[in-house]
Amino acid sequence: MTDLEQRARDIRAGAVKAVHAARSGHPGGSLSIADMLAVLYFDEMNVDPAKPDAPGRDRFVLSKGHACPALYIALAMKGFFPMEEALKLRKLEGFMEGHPDVRIPGVDAPSGSLGMGLSQGLGMAIGAKLQGLDFRTYVIVGDGDMQEGNSWEAIMSAGFKKMDNLVAIYDANKLQGDAPVETQLDLGDVAAKVAPFGWHVIELDGHDIGALKAALAEARATKGKPTFIVADTVKGKGVSFMENVLYWHGSVTMSDEELANALSELEDA
Repeated sequence: MTDLEQRARDIRAGAVKAVHAARSGHPGGSLSIADMLAVLYFDEMNVDPAKPDAPGRDRFVLSKGHACPALYIALAMKGFFPMEEALKLRKLEGFMEGHPDVRIPGVDAPSGSLGMGLSQGLGMAIGAKLQGLDFRTYVIVGDGDMQEGNSWEAIMSAGFKKMDNLVAIYDANKLQGDAPVETQLDLGDVAAKVAPFGWHVIELDGHDIGALKAALAEARATKGKPTFIVADTVKGKGVSFMENVLYWHGSVTMSDEELANALSELEDA
């Protein structure tokens, strides 16, 4: 197991612990983005917990904010705050809200209402260009985000403005709150729809660490176009009884036995 694979496993384990402790939350989508977060925070992004507001830092927006348990664990692992704080998800004595908030160290944008994140990220990317700064902005969007008109307005604008400092990663785990995406609102071939708006599009296995690293390197090398990465993922990845099971979208209460079984599977992975 590589270091980044270990990091992804630790993010998954921490996320299920946080959801269990909160007695609510969204484990499925948290587990599907763990590999992306591991690569972004421990290989790709220029962020320093000692200088969380540095003007030149890279920006990150989790547009699918309900997957914040995984983000909070990644931020704690990076050193933005102690791990025990990340495990206070949705508790009054903590500050880990059920969706990201800018009061949380390391969080660059609030999110919760789907479809907002890509526009926020675009604004950050435009700001970098206007200020002559070379930071990059990364946005993880989900299936629900891609069903919102605001996302497509951002896609049109970013391509038109040639925002090559912007990267969107689409966590295509194919399940959402009430039903599979294909029955709720089928998105069709997203890659084929995004590319004509002036984006450099990459399709990959969203759990392949090497492929994610290569795609982000390709995005850095791409000039004159933003990059859109379509990541084929499994909801609940890494825990067999959660994988591709709609129930684990959230918000669910996880029993002690379910937590123990999930952690055992992750440890044995």
